[in-house]
Amino acid sequence: MLESAGALAFPRGAHVDGHTGAAPREGVAAPQLRLDDLLDDLQAQIARVRATQQRVHGLLEAVLAVGTDLDLAVVLRRVVQSAVTVVDAEYGALGVLGEEGGLKQFVTVGMDEETIAAIGHYPQGRGILGLLIREPRSLRLADLTTHPDATGFPTGHPAMHSFLGAPVRVREAVFGNLYLTGKRGGAEFDTDDEMVLATLAAAAGVPIDNARLYDAVQRRERWLTASGELTRSLLRGTDPAEVLDAFTATVREMADASLVTLAVPVAGTSVLFVEAAAGQDTDSVRGLVLPDTTPAAKVYSSGETIITDDWSTDPRTEYDTSPLPLGPAFLVPLGTPEHVRGVLQVSGFPRRPAFADAVVAMIAGFANHAALALEIAEHRRAAEQLLIVSDRDRIAGDLHDLAVQRLFSAGLSLQSLRAQCADRPRATVRIEGVVDDLDEAIKIIRSTVHALKPHDTTTHTATNTGLRTRLVTETGRASTALGFSPALRMTGPLDTLVADDIADQLLAVLREALTRTARHAHAGTVDVAAEATNTRLTLRVTADGRGIDPAHTRSSGLTDLRTRATELGGTLTLTPRRPTGTTLEWTVPLPAGNG
Repeated sequence: MLESAGALAFPRGAHVDGHTGAAPREGVAAPQLRLDDLLDDLQAQIARVRATQQRVHGLLEAVLAVGTDLDLAVVLRRVVQSAVTVVDAEYGALGVLGEEGGLKQFVTVGMDEETIAAIGHYPQGRGILGLLIREPRSLRLADLTTHPDATGFPTGHPAMHSFLGAPVRVREAVFGNLYLTGKRGGAEFDTDDEMVLATLAAAAGVPIDNARLYDAVQRRERWLTASGELTRSLLRGTDPAEVLDAFTATVREMADASLVTLAVPVAGTSVLFVEAAAGQDTDSVRGLVLPDTTPAAKVYSSGETIITDDWSTDPRTEYDTSPLPLGPAFLVPLGTPEHVRGVLQVSGFPRRPAFADAVVAMIAGFANHAALALEIAEHRRAAEQLLIVSDRDRIAGDLHDLAVQRLFSAGLSLQSLRAQCADRPRATVRIEGVVDDLDEAIKIIRSTVHALKPHDTTTHTATNTGLRTRLVTETGRASTALGFSPALRMTGPLDTLVADDIADQLLAVLREALTRTARHAHAGTVDVAAEATNTRLTLRVTADGRGIDPAHTRSSGLTDLRTRATELGGTLTLTPRRPTGTTLEWTVPLPAGNG
């Protein structure tokens, strides 16, 4: 028994006194080595458990962080930031899918603003990003640049190799995709990273859905509040121009846009001009006439909404005359497709994400409500004007039937009395004076009756057409001689404050200025601006090219323009345009009470 035990403990023939022989040392070392290996394995296992525990804790913290806010933009950024943290990536992004399958929004983490600006436009959903859109499941690559679907990086884009992606689903529908690149330390993403990201993507769907619902409720509340205020303003009788300015300002706030414009047709034509604007540099777009090749004209004629992710690169905006750099934009008709009253354009800053579908739908609904409110207000004003006309007609009839007839009867009575006072000269003179006063009063009342009577507007000729329409027609005629269409801007109450004789003078000046430009200036661009205030009317024609030689400023044509200004108490000035060209400004006062 002991021998057997000794045989298990020591090899046969080995000395146990420890004085000589190598066998006893080898017998002791072998178990020690196995024990060290076991301890190393145990420590590695403990390290893996701890790492897993830390990753689980990090995942839980990430899920909690994502769900602590209801602002959709904040939630989306936190989702990306949490994903970058839990898988230890250098760059992260969340691409939100649009209705047509491309990316309509791209939320990035890990790049500064300068890098983003250098890259330019956000991805459209091609290459590796498009692969994840077409096949919405987790994707892990050691080097994304070697994948067959890789399309390369734009100029200024940082180098990226290791890649990890996962779809984000909201109510079983794919909301977008998480894209992570650049595992820190130069390593590759492993299966644990893939599992953690998939778990986070699944958990992120709930807070994203909550944020979307909350955002929808907030938009609905803003819409109802703004619609109510708009309706109250119109029904209170507020000036429609003031209401439209407030309307565009409200839309800009609701959509968080950089510029909002409302284009309406020039009376009697289908040509649009910007009636109201809110946002950056509104003075440069207010009153601008839009050619029939612009997207606004297409929306007006078709009644359909146009959406673009980047105004500056969209081929549909090739003939746009806006002087401002614009990013994403959408245009909606004001009214129904059968009766479009105008076109509302909402534009964002360059390189900003596209407007969400919910925002477009909200603004479109608000625009339809505004169109209905405007129509109701117009019917109300028409009814009020009809009532006023009826009252004035009744008053005119009463004055004619009662006051004039009684005064005329009194005059006849006095004339009869004058014959009876022939022997009293002083009384006769006084009676004749009263009769003359009665005749003058009758003339005044008849003049008042004529002014109160509604005038027939069906006999107006072409010369009585509104000044806005005539300006559009005149600049359109000049396009043949110039070889291009001049840019036209009209501001102020041109149709109501400018009398026909002054309008005729302004159009003659414009015609001469455009003719001289076409013949002598060799211009590539011409800007025409007509502005009316309560006191002054200004026409400004600016052209590049050679401009007008100072030695020829006393030519017969310019003398005629100056004469037209001085006869009306105004001025004509010519100033150089930088770097080339000339600006002609013709200004005349408007008579008080005109229009």
